[in-house]
Amino acid sequence: MRALLQETGTAGLSFQDIPPEFREVVERGWSSTPAGGRVLTDLLPENLPEFSDRLAEETTVNGRGMTDYDLSSATDERAPLLVRRCLAYVAACLHGAQKHFGDTAVKGYVSFSLRRHRQGTTDLPRHLLHPAGIQLLRPSRPR
Repeated sequence: MRALLQETGTAGLSFQDIPPEFREVVERGWSSTPAGGRVLTDLLPENLPEFSDRLAEETTVNGRGMTDYDLSSATDERAPLLVRRCLAYVAACLHGAQKHFGDTAVKGYVSFSLRRHRQGTTDLPRHLLHPAGIQLLRPSRPR
């Protein structure tokens, strides 16, 4: 993952790196749920179910997979563009949350898994990536 981030080049991430349908989500901003959850307004369902806690609510409402159907099927071409899309989207969402709520309580992460089209195998292991300082974390192993 570190090599992929170095290869990708995260300098100059911008709103233009985000696909149009995800830009619309960012532009529509943030809302608070009755339980106090901080959610992207455009992703808030009309009938919000009850959740066991606020984190479950926020993760369920805000969590999305990034589109890549328009990218090359060649992993070496697709992966860097997809990483840029994800990081630009997360950064734009976090910036919007900070402006709307006036704090940095909203956190984001990117879980990245790239699959080959033909074989259905995973090219890269799953990692969590925190955009603030781009801190690489490995998932914990079950005990």
